[in-house]
Amino acid sequence: MKFKIIFAITTFLVILMINSQVLEIDEEFEKVTCGSAIKMTHIPSSYKLHSHSVAYGSGSGQQSVTGLPDADDPESLWIIKGAHDESCPRGEPIECGSVIRLKHSGTNKFLHSHHHRSPISKQQEVSAFDGLDTGDNWKVICLDKSTTYWLREQKFQLLHVETSAYLFANEEYVYNNPISGQIEVSATKKTGENTEWAVQEGIYFADRNYN
Repeated sequence: MKFKIIFAITTFLVILMINSQVLEIDEEFEKVTCGSAIKMTHIPSSYKLHSHSVAYGSGSGQQSVTGLPDADDPESLWIIKGAHDESCPRGEPIECGSVIRLKHSGTNKFLHSHHHRSPISKQQEVSAFDGLDTGDNWKVICLDKSTTYWLREQKFQLLHVETSAYLFANEEYVYNNPISGQIEVSATKKTGENTEWAVQEGIYFADRNYN
């Protein structure tokens, strides 16, 4: 009987230690950090921010950016970089209000916007572009005003710095061939639920300031 009690206590302590370690790891990776390769989910539709080698047939003619329903597609990974001409050390947690760039991992082009019109909604076009200019700068706006840092799984908006337009998607704006089933991603001056995103899957660098 005594042995069973000791065994039960020991088992409980081991489980407690394991849970504490898991919690510690979760906290270490809770903040979105520079250098991480992230997938961004559009909250209302659950589509992922996506790009590929397909160019727009109108507007700028640059590489198209879309929303994709397949969560497992590697072409939906975006690497977090510092703003144009600014550094962003790997593992540095990103504060709310920071300006960043997002580099498409598959094609090495940056999430970009400008005053061309988007093909379906006729809003502001969003593309992937390798011009390496300030049109690649986006401001992270955290919707939970109680937090200091950009956190995984929490709602946020991306504001295009040069044009003051928000990254937008709507599952009503659906493409036909050659990207059938994908939805348009554009930018808009008006905020609302269709400008809300969350960072979810990805390859994350731990918070380098975590201790």
